[in-house]
Amino acid sequence: MGDLLFLAHRVPYPPDRGDKIRSYHILKHLAERHRVHLATFADDEADEAAAEHLRPLVAKMHVERRTRTRGAAAALALATRSSVSVKAFASKGMSAFIDRVLADEPIDRLYVFSSQMAQYAPDDRPFMMDFVDMDSEKFASYGDTATPPMRWMWQREARRLFHFERETARRAVVSLFVSEAEAALFRDRAKMSAERVQVLENGIDLESYRPAPHEAGATPLIVFTGQMDYPPNIEAADGFAREAMPAIRAAHPGARFAIVGRKPDPSLSGLGEGIEVTGEVADVRPWLTQADVVVAPLRIARGIQNKVLEAMAMGRPVVASPQAFEGIDAEPGRDLIVADAEQAAAVSALLADPARAEAIGAAARRQVEARYAWAARLAPLDAMLAHI
Repeated sequence: MGDLLFLAHRVPYPPDRGDKIRSYHILKHLAERHRVHLATFADDEADEAAAEHLRPLVAKMHVERRTRTRGAAAALALATRSSVSVKAFASKGMSAFIDRVLADEPIDRLYVFSSQMAQYAPDDRPFMMDFVDMDSEKFASYGDTATPPMRWMWQREARRLFHFERETARRAVVSLFVSEAEAALFRDRAKMSAERVQVLENGIDLESYRPAPHEAGATPLIVFTGQMDYPPNIEAADGFAREAMPAIRAAHPGARFAIVGRKPDPSLSGLGEGIEVTGEVADVRPWLTQADVVVAPLRIARGIQNKVLEAMAMGRPVVASPQAFEGIDAEPGRDLIVADAEQAAAVSALLADPARAEAIGAAARRQVEARYAWAARLAPLDAMLAHI
């Protein structure tokens, strides 16, 4: 027990996208065992409204609308030789609330979710740092494929953010990553021990995401889900539509590709016949239920892809790129299909053999049940906090 301050870069509700899924379940787990205070940023009015659902879980709560633009953050970062990502979340209002709550409440430890919030962790209180992924490597990947001047900007951000990540990890009692691959990469780059850099994996809500009778349509349906203003998702959807769908439609005339997710980038419109961009949907599960195949063709991916776990939990056959598969404990060929350049052939093969597709989906559900229940995944957190 005891008081704990939870810092999150985005309102951890509703649990309908990768970072919010993880932060919500961790916050809920901690609130069942501690008196928790929450300080978080809201992206928009919807986030502010969603935060009210968290009041029963927490004692004091501060929700602040983030208004600094990316351009303003970049200018400030360049002037101060710091990370754009960190400066995008710098706020006097947030600092003031944290100072007040630390002075007024018997808070003896902090849980810091996402590197952007580490700037608010004081030196006089122990804190656990949940990096989730190694974000600096994501920016390095952007730089590898960009052209000047964006290549220089991404490379600079990768360097500056890694410096901040490393210094934060040196201050934290323990730093957490979502997969062993991410943790091992950080340990190697930062020259830190396995005791100081550990793994806390994501889980899946097995009750919410459970198999339902497959609602096959008149023509085959392939589904990709995600936040569609996020560059790796945009690239994945665009690449699959342009490179894989023509071959799939040649083998399966009428096959459709649905890009399902909020805030679709304008570049995704007009991708061709058979491509549907839904925009935000109230519930992604009906789309997964209807899908003959779910794809995750990401070329840049960090940590564990919740979109893959969700589809597997619903018993749907998944074709994932090697990058999207990384960090997931499953057997390729049995629980899902892992394919890179041959994604079109892999999807076409599943569409041609519905029995095999359903068998893979059933195996996927069994694997998720055995491996990814949230209670099991978060069990190590209690021992870590007790150590702090």
